[in-house]
This record gives sequence, structure tokens and C-alpha cells, in this order.
Amino acid sequence: MNVTAKSRLLRELIQARATLVMPDAFDPLSAKIIESLGFPAVQCSGFSMALAAMRPTEADLGLAANLGMTQAIVAAVQVPVMADGEDGFGEGAAVAEAIRAFVAAGVAGINVEDQALGQPGPKCTIPMERMLAKLQTVRRAAREAGNPDLVLNGRTDALAAATDRAAGLREAAERANAYLAAGADLAFVTGVATLEEVQFLMREINGPLSVAAGMPYNRHQLSLTALKATGVARVSLPSVAVFAALRAMTDTLRSIRDTGDFAEAAAQNRFCDPADIAALRVARPQPSTNCGAP
Repeated sequence: MNVTAKSRLLRELIQARATLVMPDAFDPLSAKIIESLGFPAVQCSGFSMALAAMRPTEADLGLAANLGMTQAIVAAVQVPVMADGEDGFGEGAAVAEAIRAFVAAGVAGINVEDQALGQPGPKCTIPMERMLAKLQTVRRAAREAGNPDLVLNGRTDALAAATDRAAGLREAAERANAYLAAGADLAFVTGVATLEEVQFLMREINGPLSVAAGMPYNRHQLSLTALKATGVARVSLPSVAVFAALRAMTDTLRSIRDTGDFAEAAAQNRFCDPADIAALRVARPQPSTNCGAP
């Protein structure tokens, strides 16, 4: 399936009646596990990539490292992959250049956010007009790069940055509607903590809504079952894979260090089997043994 077909498939998954659940990958192995478990698409997480690379923030990871890992993730799976385009990695021509690079990497979609990435101090958003210009640049650059069907996920951090949650919700809905009108295929509101906030956004936003779940601030309030019942278009799981991997490795290695053997870790089923690894590997064509044949 070529990348344009993958973009069309991803758009169909977002527009379907069933909620699309997209776990976030931070490397090819995590992406392959997501695919092997039957999830129909993979989301890349700049946060998780930065954590895995031991960079302080996504801004410190930068475009080159993000793009390189995203390209490796795309190569590891057959399902559509949505890139984490952060803030577009700049303004104007820099945004267009980044989008062309992500299209060349084979992504089916991309997130672009209105967070003022990398600035000191509390989280804040850029003016809406600047974000609308970025979205228009993304759409134009994708067409010029040969994938007019690239799925554009317009992300707003208005709620996450707000000191007043009611005002933040209203601003998030306003920005989401503006981003959809500017060409985004869905609107991603970060910082959603309760089912009531999801329901408010579902009423106020005139198009597909995406929210994040499994986050430290909402994993006890938002279940996938409850989110699916609201009709939300997409649920991303931005930190679940990397947090689970971090905990599993820490607990396993601590057990080995403290006990001096592998019995406790083995008893708690912390090791995969060779068959698990074999199931993840992509089958490679075997070289012909009939070397003399034409």
C-alpha cells in the first residue's frame, strides 16, 4: 500500500463510527508491538522519543532526530503512521520544509500544534492567526510534496495552558473549529481530564475530535470504554508505551540486581519468549540457492 493509500485509510478510520485508538510509539520495536496487537494505526510521540533519547524536552530532540526515528517506525510497520510534527519546527518556509521531509519519510498523517514549543516558563499557545497560517502551509506543502491526502491533526494546547479550565475549554473549542475550517482533518485537544470535558468539546466542536488518554492526569478518570461511548473520533495514548517500558525494565533489572538471579523476574513473567520475538520480525525473502539458474 503506497503512502497516499495509507493516508486515505487513516482518514477513513478517523471518520468511521468506531473510535480509532492509536497508541504512541517511540521506536520501531514499540511500533511493531502496537501493530502486532491489532491496532490499525500508529501515532509517533515526540515526548516519548525525547524521553527514550534522554533529551530534556521534545524541543531538545529536534527535527532531524524526530524525522529519523519516524522514518524507522514507518519502515517497521505496514499500518498508517501519524508523525508528531510538534509546532512545525518553525515558521513559514521552515514548516514547509519539515512537512516535505515527513511526506518523503512515508507518514500517512501528522500532528501540528499551537504550543509555543521550547519557550521558558509556563506552557502557552501562539496566536491563533499564526497557527492558521501554519496549517495552511502544511496543507500546501503536502500537496506540493505529492500527498494531498496527508491527514492533518490540528492540535491545540489551549486547555492544557489555561489557568481557568472553563475559559480554557471555550478557547480550545474555538481554536479547534478554526483549525478544522483551515483544513485540519481532525482537532486534537490536549489536557482533557474528565468525561464532562470531553462531552463539552463534542458538543462545541464541528468536526472530528481527538483526545489523549492514559495520561497521569486522566488515566483514573477516562477509560477507553467511556470515551468510545461519547463518539470521539480518535484517542491517542501518548505515553503509555514508554512509561510501561520504563517501569518493566526498571523492575526487572532491580529484581536481578537485588536477588542475584532471574527467578523472581521469571516467576513474574517479565521475559518474553523467543517465539514472541520471532512473531515481530518481518519475514525477509530468502536468497535463491539455485545460483547457476538464469
